[in-house]
Amino acid sequence: MRNRVLPMLMLGLTASCLSVAAFAQKSSTRQPHCYDVEVQKPKEVKDQHKIAGTALGAVAGGLLGNQVGGGSGKKIATAAGAVGGAVAGRKIQENQQNKTETVVERRCD
Repeated sequence: MRNRVLPMLMLGLTASCLSVAAFAQKSSTRQPHCYDVEVQKPKEVKDQHKIAGTALGAVAGGLLGNQVGGGSGKKIATAAGAVGGAVAGRKIQENQQNKTETVVERRCD
């Protein structure tokens, strides 16, 4: 009986070593699972102080204000138009800069 136990024990040990080696080889060659994800990101802001919108708005408002009134009233209308245009231009640029863009990112497990 002792002669049968040793070969059976060796056979079991060999089988378990082979299965561990096969599992280790499988897990080491496993490819990562990759997928694409759409992500919302804020657009890159180039003019943080909104100078371009403010300047263009002031010029446009000043030109429109200059068309109104006469004499000293024309100067006041031009100044008021420039101030109002600057505020409006700044707000318009701010609204345009706060938009987001959709980008696709590749993620892997």
